[in-house]
Formats: sequence, structure tokens, C-alpha cells
Amino acid sequence: MRFVWQFLAVLVAYAIGGIAVQAVKDNDWLTLVVGLTSVALVVFVYAWVVRRTERREALDVALDGAAAKAGWGTLIGFGLFGAVITNLFASGYYEVDGLGSVPGAIGLVGFMAAAAATEEVVFRGVLFRIIEEHIGTYLALGLTGLVFGLMHLLNEDATLWGALAIAIEAGFMLAAAYAATRNLWLTIGVHFGWNFAAGGVFSTVVSGNGDSEGLLDATMSGPKLLTGGDFGPEGSVYSVGFGALLTLVFLWLAHRRGNVVPFGARRRAAGADSAATLPR
Repeated sequence: MRFVWQFLAVLVAYAIGGIAVQAVKDNDWLTLVVGLTSVALVVFVYAWVVRRTERREALDVALDGAAAKAGWGTLIGFGLFGAVITNLFASGYYEVDGLGSVPGAIGLVGFMAAAAATEEVVFRGVLFRIIEEHIGTYLALGLTGLVFGLMHLLNEDATLWGALAIAIEAGFMLAAAYAATRNLWLTIGVHFGWNFAAGGVFSTVVSGNGDSEGLLDATMSGPKLLTGGDFGPEGSVYSVGFGALLTLVFLWLAHRRGNVVPFGARRRAAGADSAATLPR
């Protein structure tokens, strides 16, 4: 029953935050404020429902060290997407025409922060963590990663390949990051850094949701296999390759720290009740 209560609680927070952000999306400053408020709401609800249903503190969203962990995660996510854009730029498929919109980028900070926090709490904090206890780290990673990718089929310019690419480069990678660190601030940071780099800085299409107005006025064209086409760079083989590589790095860290839950163990995820550490 704790799965049901936790899932329903964070889903309600997810819905409230999403509706609120959509309601103010035409005002960049309000989007920033409402988006950051949505982050606080979903994290608070998650911590509260874990405390009520599991009789313990939710250490994976502890405030102690949260800024540092989210900061490191943001750098990882930004760097990962930066590597994708660097390859596209070097190939001549991504061109910068000038400066874009600073207010647009400010609004995207709030929008992307809200999306990152709510999705990480739902998919990694509840779904992956609890499913992992019953079927182990690898199967839980594969199952929740696939669901995370297929969820993106609901987006405007979604494609099956784009959804599978998201499953590999994001769904698998973020679950592996959580397994390695047992910390949601880290995965929220990675998720936010990737999304904000994509939309808020490089002004590319994010997950098939149309053009973004970020800091750079840029255009992208070229083979869909490399650029992702209308789905955006997340459908690029560069993104899949870099995401898969980082997944392996995080899984190696999880093994090294004894955080991998074997199939059939039917126990609480390794490290779930201990203070998480950053990759070192």
C-alpha cells in the first residue's frame, strides 16, 4: 500500500505543479517563481509521504548538502548535452546566428526545474526505488526507464525512436545515477542541467515539444540520425551514445559502493537509509 499512497501523493503534486506552470507560461518571471515553487512542493510532499508510510526520513531529499548535490548534477547534465551540441556544431549541423532571449531563458529555468523535480520524484524516488526492492536494480532500471521513455510519446512531435532514445539516455542513466548516489537532488540536477542546456541555452527542441527561445539564436539541420529531426537532439545517436556511456559509469559506481540490489533479494534498496555521496 505504501507504493500506492506515495505514487498518488506525488502524482497530485505533479499535477498541481504542472497546471500552475502552464497557467503562467506566457510570463517568464512568473514561470520562474511558480516553477521553483513546484520543486519545493513536490519534494515536500515526497518527504512527507515517505515519512508517513515508511516511518523514516527521506534521506534522498535531505536538505543537508542539497545545493551541492544538485549543483554537481546540473554540471553533469549540462556537460552531457554540451558534448552532443559540440559534435553537432563540429559537423556543421548546428549553427549559432546570434543572441536569443534572456527573458525566455529565465522562464525556462523555472519550467525545466519543475519538470526535472517532479519527474525525478515520480520515476526515481517512487517507481524505481520501490520496484527495485522487489525485482532488483537491473530489472527496475530497465522497466522504469522504458516507461519513462514511452511517456514521451505523448509529446507533440514524438516518435517511437525518440521515446526509445529517451529511455536509454535518460531513463536508464538517471536510474543508474540514483542507484549510485541514492540521492534525488543529484538526479534532479542532471535532469535539469540537460533540459536547460537544450532549451534554455542552445535553443533546441526538447523531447519533441517544439522550438525553445533560449540564450542563443540557433538553427539545426542535417540527418535525423544525428540531429534527431523534429524530436530534437535527444533523438540523436550522439545523445544515446553519451547517455549509455554515463549509465555504465553510474552502474560501476553503484557496484563499487554496494548499492546494487540483486534480483530476488526482496529488501530495501542498498543505501536507501544511509547518507548518499557524490561520485568521486
